[in-house]
Amino acid sequence: MKNRLLGVLSITTLTAFAAQSPAVAGEAFTEALANGKAYGDIRLRYEMVEQDNTKKDADGLTIRTRLGYETGEHEGFSGVLEFEDVRVVAGIDDYNNKLGFHTQYSVIADPETTELDQGFIRYKSDAFNAKFGRQVLTLDNHRFVGHVGWRQDRQTFDGLRVDVKPMDDLTIMYAYLDERNRIFAEKFDFDSKDHLLNAAYKTPLGTVTGYSYMLEIDEGTDNSLDTIGLRFNGSTDLNDIKVVYTAEFATQEAESGANEADADYLFLEGGVVIHGITAKLGYEVLGSDNGMYGFGTPLATGHKFNGWADIFLNTPDEGLEDLMVTVSAKVGGGKFTAVYHDFSADESTTTIDDLGSEINLLYTRKLCENYNAGIKYAAYSAGDVGAGIVDTDKLWIWTSVSF
Repeated sequence: MKNRLLGVLSITTLTAFAAQSPAVAGEAFTEALANGKAYGDIRLRYEMVEQDNTKKDADGLTIRTRLGYETGEHEGFSGVLEFEDVRVVAGIDDYNNKLGFHTQYSVIADPETTELDQGFIRYKSDAFNAKFGRQVLTLDNHRFVGHVGWRQDRQTFDGLRVDVKPMDDLTIMYAYLDERNRIFAEKFDFDSKDHLLNAAYKTPLGTVTGYSYMLEIDEGTDNSLDTIGLRFNGSTDLNDIKVVYTAEFATQEAESGANEADADYLFLEGGVVIHGITAKLGYEVLGSDNGMYGFGTPLATGHKFNGWADIFLNTPDEGLEDLMVTVSAKVGGGKFTAVYHDFSADESTTTIDDLGSEINLLYTRKLCENYNAGIKYAAYSAGDVGAGIVDTDKLWIWTSVSF
């Protein structure tokens, strides 16, 4: 779809306007373009990685520039065209970008690239919204479908998304994706046949969400990853205390050639907000099928979960249990967050049980209306040697501007 996308978008736009007389259509098209708005954001970030292995310590300084234009609306139709560019700054590029560059260093997954980030046609009415083309798509908390926005080259998808609202408290989303534009400058993009269905219903105590994600890489071989789940999250006020809670369960079936596997997912979290301080206790299980397969979430914003050191972006075959404690508060005009993770295998073996622990620290601050800055640190301590993972420290310092 990548090479056909702009042509298809152009044809779709012209078809919408062609239903009118040529003069009216031309005037409407010009007015929609003229009444649009340009936007953008720039992020400069330094990243450092140290690992207890034979790889050299990595450091990289990159700048990500994103520029876009959103047209005005006509008869419910509008469009977005957005480009993204990632460059190394000051020659600080001592890192493995996953594309065969500096492989003697640890990985920082921010390759240089210039590409179309988004390009879609949208139709919107009171109870109906559709997008066709390349687009950012995120669902719920990004656990199953996200944009991986932490990396400089974020993840987008080519396809069709439709949202309908049959009643005030119910929203139903369906998407068909035929390409996954991943974070590696197009090298590891996948043609796909993905069907995503997500229905959310708001209640006084929280939102109940049911979902079905049927994923398939279009590579000419039998493969599938089918996940069905139910999620509930919300909050309630008890005098001066706000109580937050989330519960989620999903089951997954995976097929690759003649191999089949199944695993379950569980997430439980509860917490309180008192005088601006938030404290939460969470427990997440990505299950295993007899130590031979771990529950997978290939479209997720993986960095958000199971520790910022990114040790468990791919679930071990033994599965993963993550017991976490999170505390956050406003400090010095910004926000400070600390997270502790304790990892273990869902199905232990004679050599693999303890999968280590991790400490995460984050401080972000808004400098003025459009400027932000932050510093972030992750320290992972490895568990059983048989797990094939090592002690890892990562540090990030960044600033960004949006306009």
